[in-house]
Amino acid sequence: MSQHTVLVTSATGRIGRELVARLSQHNDITVRACYFSADKVEMLKSLGADEVVHFDLSDPNTWEAALDGVTAVYSASLDPMLQGHLEFSKELGRRKDVIQHVVRVSCMGADTNTASYDADSHASRAGAGIPLMLQHYWWGEKSLIDAGLNVTALRNNFFMNHLLKTDCDTIANDGTFSNPLGEMRNSFVATRDIAEAAAVVLIEGPERHGNKFYDITGPAPQSMSEIAADLGRAMDKEITYEAQSMVDFENDFGSTRAEFFEYLTNGFYTRCSPDFYNLTGHKPTSYFDYLTTKGASGETGLEELWQGNLWKKGEDAMKDAVK
Repeated sequence: MSQHTVLVTSATGRIGRELVARLSQHNDITVRACYFSADKVEMLKSLGADEVVHFDLSDPNTWEAALDGVTAVYSASLDPMLQGHLEFSKELGRRKDVIQHVVRVSCMGADTNTASYDADSHASRAGAGIPLMLQHYWWGEKSLIDAGLNVTALRNNFFMNHLLKTDCDTIANDGTFSNPLGEMRNSFVATRDIAEAAAVVLIEGPERHGNKFYDITGPAPQSMSEIAADLGRAMDKEITYEAQSMVDFENDFGSTRAEFFEYLTNGFYTRCSPDFYNLTGHKPTSYFDYLTTKGASGETGLEELWQGNLWKKGEDAMKDAVK
């Protein structure tokens, strides 16, 4: 197999770190990892990145060096960076004769092109539209498709390590966490599994995975009481779930995140997909195993739980993105 260069955007994120570590094990791939902050360079090199490059979706001046000689791109971006991603997709399209494949991190529910999907009716309750976050994920996919690229979208369930990040203080101090999900079971997914799926797709290439859309989920749907039991067992500490009203949750995090959680409370993320197994040949990682075992980048899920988080109580992280 000929040598090719894969650009890993968001390489310092939880999926990105795992992906860099996995791709670096393949001698026919040159792994070019993107960083935003220079203090992350040595970490990326330690994971096996062959090259590191400064990259900023909001600064097109950083794109040329990042894309020079690239044949495949792993594309991931936080929702507030959607506009930058849409512009970057156009730049990738201008290089489609060289860029053979783009793997995009997306979300279950971004189903416009693959399902019978009506934004006015595919909703969690009468009169509610499809959650804005899911619309954004679809726009992220569509911009790459419209650019004429070979695209594989990984449509993921809700991330295990995002579930409790807003409650780190209360977990540490009081052994409690709260949200509106209650006894509704969701098949939360480990970020290391998303990275493994992305690695398989990038290694096997667009001939096999181009224009494919995979739902990546956990192995079993779990309620909040079951999540609390797993977390408590991993921490050797009693952890208790405290139910929260949707009104209070919206006051904490804003309407955009609340409507997404409402979507989860109505069962849209309950099912377990076989796609991860069909890609990798083994079952997805359970929540307890995610917490207590190390991924390719060397961290356990429990260690990741205490790292940075976009969502903070009292702040609407989506306020600007809504515009």
